[in-house]
Amino acid sequence: MILERPAGVLIKTTCVDYPGRVAGSFFLKGCNLTCPYCYNINLVKDSGSDEELNTVSELFAHLEKRQGILSGLVISGGEPLLSPYTPLIIKKAKELGYKVKIDTNGTLPEKLEELMNDDILAPDFVAMDIKTSPYKYSSLMCNFGNEEFFTEKLAKSAALISKMESSQREWRTVLVPGLVEKADIKNMAAILPEDASWQFAQFRNGNCLNPAYNDLTPYTDSEITSLIEYAKSFISGAELR
Repeated sequence: MILERPAGVLIKTTCVDYPGRVAGSFFLKGCNLTCPYCYNINLVKDSGSDEELNTVSELFAHLEKRQGILSGLVISGGEPLLSPYTPLIIKKAKELGYKVKIDTNGTLPEKLEELMNDDILAPDFVAMDIKTSPYKYSSLMCNFGNEEFFTEKLAKSAALISKMESSQREWRTVLVPGLVEKADIKNMAAILPEDASWQFAQFRNGNCLNPAYNDLTPYTDSEITSLIEYAKSFISGAELR
């Protein structure tokens, strides 16, 4: 039965992944990108032991047990819009009274639009990763597409998400030296709405998909401050999380 197959990693309780809610998180395996700094290596490469993964049935049992304690569910990855489990999980979570947040990399706007236009499956919150300038995606984070392809996909996803209430959406960027520089900040900001909540995070070197990034020195506090202040000149809602 499909619900009994190893599908992802369950985080039973989180206070940081769903803004304003105590939630559970389910990180589904499978992704169409290979971001060099990614730390969910087993999920992206699908190379880990199935014993380390949870089934969707286990997730459902947890949601049933925690009704009235948790109020949200985060479906992340990997890239959850690739997974056949995502619609099943959304439907079940909503039936149990949970608000559902989707984390996506923004490269699959058609799949995102399908969910958003479905009265039953529409997510209550969407967080989109915007990783760097569109022209860097094909060379640094996957082996397909080009600048025009990624500009179109990312812009379309951002436009879809922009239709949601501002309290129901955010964009996220990890400040990876070499991937996110001043010019990249400007290029990324061009895709986002002016009222975006743009959440930045410090890069952590260690357990990266590309081992070379384990030796990469993170930005200093002053460099981070400078980059975020520059981002604020385009998007006032830019901040370090």
